[in-house]
Amino acid sequence: MKKRQRIASIGAAIALGVATTMTSTAALSAGLINQITILGSQRVEPETIRTYLTFQEGDEFNSRQLNRSLKKLFATGLFADVTFKQEGGNLVVNVVENPVINRIAFEGNRKLDDDTLEAEVTLRPRVIYTRTRVQQDVERILTLYRRSGRFAATVEPKVIQLDQNRVDLAFEIKEGEQTGVEKIRFVGNKEYGDGKLSEIIRTRETRWYNILTADDNYDPDRLNYDKELLRRFYLSRGYADFKVTSAVAELSPSREEFFITYTIDEGPRYEIKDVVLNNNLRGLNEETLQGLVSLETGDWYNADEVDETIEELVDNIGYQGFPFVRISPDVQRNTDERTIDLTFNIEEGPRIFVERINIQGNFRTLDEVVRREFQLVEGDALNSAKLKRSKKRINNLNFFEKVEFNQSAGSAPDQTVIDVQVEEKSTGSLSVGGGYSSTSGAIGEFSISEANLLGKGQNLVFKASVAAEKTKFDISFTEPYFLDRELAAGFDLYKITQDLQDTSSYDIDKVGAVLRASYPFSDYMTQSWSYKLDQTTVENIQADASTLIKSQEGEEITSAITHGLVYDKRDSRIMPTEGYRIGVMNTLAGLGGTVAYIQNQLTGSYYYPLDDQWVLSARGRIGHITGIGEDVKLQNRYFLGGDSFRGFETSGVGPRDTSTSDALGGEYVFNSTVDMRFPLGLPNEYQISGVLFSDLGTVTEVNPATSLVQDSSSLRTSVGFGISWISPMGPIGLDWAVPVLKEDHDKTEYFRFSLGTNF
Repeated sequence: MKKRQRIASIGAAIALGVATTMTSTAALSAGLINQITILGSQRVEPETIRTYLTFQEGDEFNSRQLNRSLKKLFATGLFADVTFKQEGGNLVVNVVENPVINRIAFEGNRKLDDDTLEAEVTLRPRVIYTRTRVQQDVERILTLYRRSGRFAATVEPKVIQLDQNRVDLAFEIKEGEQTGVEKIRFVGNKEYGDGKLSEIIRTRETRWYNILTADDNYDPDRLNYDKELLRRFYLSRGYADFKVTSAVAELSPSREEFFITYTIDEGPRYEIKDVVLNNNLRGLNEETLQGLVSLETGDWYNADEVDETIEELVDNIGYQGFPFVRISPDVQRNTDERTIDLTFNIEEGPRIFVERINIQGNFRTLDEVVRREFQLVEGDALNSAKLKRSKKRINNLNFFEKVEFNQSAGSAPDQTVIDVQVEEKSTGSLSVGGGYSSTSGAIGEFSISEANLLGKGQNLVFKASVAAEKTKFDISFTEPYFLDRELAAGFDLYKITQDLQDTSSYDIDKVGAVLRASYPFSDYMTQSWSYKLDQTTVENIQADASTLIKSQEGEEITSAITHGLVYDKRDSRIMPTEGYRIGVMNTLAGLGGTVAYIQNQLTGSYYYPLDDQWVLSARGRIGHITGIGEDVKLQNRYFLGGDSFRGFETSGVGPRDTSTSDALGGEYVFNSTVDMRFPLGLPNEYQISGVLFSDLGTVTEVNPATSLVQDSSSLRTSVGFGISWISPMGPIGLDWAVPVLKEDHDKTEYFRFSLGTNF
């Protein structure tokens, strides 16, 4: 459509909305209506028009009935104009029909595509055109733009009249710039400054460095979310009377930015005076519940801990055989003493069953992948503890950016519907990693993986590590529900060529395969089994290498079976902030092949949240390997350094040959890490955090094969600082570490980095 045509047709568009005219009722003569004549109808049958009239032939002329008929005809939306005219005993009804829309077009839209706009407007081709509906659609389009932060957007409808009473409708859109947030102010805050509260809310002030986020654009829905975030923040810190009295967003006269003001009332801070469990369930063992209440006398009131306590109580009570339970906290404030008496009332809840589970938002992931993580099925009694664990299991899939559970009424009072809303995220990844040491130089790694292959939850990984010292290729596949059972099964194929000339004076070539399976013992415990078969070749040994290394030259076949047991109580497998994990691994080699040994290893980790985004963690490992009728081969020994012990080179810690300084590895290993992750004061959406860490460990050969080995079981220690950034390109890590305790024969390095990206 050309603009010239459009402008020329404006007059025709206006003509479609001419004010309705009607013969004055005063001019109507008394008498009967002998005949009703319909004029002007084209698409609408005259008989259809007659059905909307409140009078018929033979009735008296009546102005009231004429007015009622007029309103009914206009209410149909079919007519632009209706007039009544009396010609003797004949009443002429003259109608001007609204045109039919031929097509609808959007012009000037770049940020929102045509499909998005078409889904929002109600008018369609072959639908009757009315000015009211056009104006409603204009408001809908403007609402879409306002939600995307463009409050300066304008929409002007244009009409082109065609033959046969048809029109083309065009929405001319001027999108304008995004409307940012120039300033955020807080009024009434005394305990926490504006800077702290600005970190709590989601909305951000518009600044040049906020190019990676849209949170600096005004969004009224986000404003309500911010109010809830402020409320949660204060309630978790003892301010039980806190409220946001107002949240006002003022648009500047230029319509280019907003000024947002939150007016709050903090109220007093309350301490816990007394905590009571009021049990109304017969047969319930109350002793097991006492240790689940984390709030104690003298603590500041914390609404988050109240909710967590209720979840723990419901979980425990459910395991005791009470699926229908309701726990309501009774908070009694003493404003004079600023204390709270807290009572948890435990009583039988309504008998509610799961009628249906709806899953939405999983456009790529199959429904069954989400459903099999549920510990409830349709028909089960509703159990909030199982519902909570189901949500955690779905989150642990790491397929979704967001997982939300909501409940709605079912078809009967004792039925409920569980609605699961998920937001999918990228599950494929392309990663590149690197490091640097003074002796090894630069190294690089490449991997490509898909954690949710074809939406079935299957995991496929290809890794390649290429460097002057080491080349590794690894293909891994995992089916999480093998044979439709909660049995994760998979395989690994790998080939490793490693140049250890600088550290141990030999090269190693390894090719092999692993079959593995794992299954849950309980909600938190998993057992695993694997079988490994590989061929290892030690070659290119230097003439002046250690005699121990020379004795290892040639090929060895390893056939080994490994058993693992893991107990995991972390709140998240991806980014844990609290909880712990304990793992035991046992390996027996010698079921065929040329290598025989027994290896046992114990690992553990613990996470404790100190404050918001401040997490203290400790991780450790202790392991031992011993040969069966022979010495432990080099390729099966423990080595420490690099990623496993920052501040030291790869294989930089442990036994060495006194004459060649070759790293020989050890049969006993212990290493641990204590670190504290904390925010750096940058906006949360940047996902940049710092970490202070200390690594501790040792690796030693219990029975040195020769006296020419430098070996010490003394502990080594390093301390350092790191930065972690979850960037648009992927995770980036920088670590600086300084050895504090070391032996003279250890090899050190001070800096390591890694870089990855997702797709």
